[in-house]
Amino acid sequence: MAYFSSILELIGNTPLLDVSSLSPNSQVRILAKLEGQNPGGSVKDRIALAMIEDAEKTGRLSSGDTILEPSSGNTGIGLAMISKAKGYTLKIVMPENVSTERRACLESWGAEIIQSPGSEGSNGAVRHAQKLAEERPEYVFLYQYANPANPRAHFEGTGPEIFRDCPEVTHFVAGLGTSGTLIGVGSFLKSKNPQVEIWAIEPPSGEMVDGLRSLDDGYIPPIFVENNGEDLLDRRTIVSPRESIEWVRKLASVGVFAGISSGAVMAGAAKCARAIDQGVIVVVFADGGWKYLSTGAWSDDIDQVVDRAKSMIYF
Repeated sequence: MAYFSSILELIGNTPLLDVSSLSPNSQVRILAKLEGQNPGGSVKDRIALAMIEDAEKTGRLSSGDTILEPSSGNTGIGLAMISKAKGYTLKIVMPENVSTERRACLESWGAEIIQSPGSEGSNGAVRHAQKLAEERPEYVFLYQYANPANPRAHFEGTGPEIFRDCPEVTHFVAGLGTSGTLIGVGSFLKSKNPQVEIWAIEPPSGEMVDGLRSLDDGYIPPIFVENNGEDLLDRRTIVSPRESIEWVRKLASVGVFAGISSGAVMAGAAKCARAIDQGVIVVVFADGGWKYLSTGAWSDDIDQVVDRAKSMIYF
């Protein structure tokens, strides 16, 4: 077996798992790309590495610099891991009502957490980071929501991996966050087969589903606008917090321990499977379930879990 010289070499080339036993349509296969297998535990390892390497190549980032980024999720973790490996200082702006797992992961890799008001959610963290970047121009502000290295990481990595392992894909389903995964993978798959449909999963406006955002809540990522996201997407599908928890539990019933946004995406894949006659759906499971244990998503009464999500950003 080959060995690797750096933890960064383990980013990408994640496996596809057949979860068709959960498909509501026997003529539709569902394959899940397990991004929790990345060393930082999520799909965001890909863009964290891409943004840092791009900043290094263009001269924006050099030894001893400080990186600034807003994150209420996995991007901060990926940046923390890579910054630790490369020797950069990292400051993460995040809402004060995040889970204990998130803080512990960030702090274990030496990141400094700057709190923003919890009532303002992830959009508030973005605004606070933008203001801080203006006040402290010496910080390197990577800004995942507008950084072209974000979708490029998926166009050059995630998308080709999916097509290599499953060239028969007919539908791609992923959560809408920064929109980088949908834009990058979607653009690549359509370049190989224009008939592939791209489905985006969103929470209801005003409600929180971990890792996802609704375009109707007032903030549209620049990546989405600049890459003509509305034209790329074939459908936007709403998945509620309750549906997300229900499907996280269904995944666990077949041995897949995935994060809450993966439950949302799987719920969306099931809706897609019901809407088509036949096909092969590929979904992205952004991370694993170990970061969500404090939510009680697998053990507590589902009404309590859903209600808890209204006041805490789980991870």
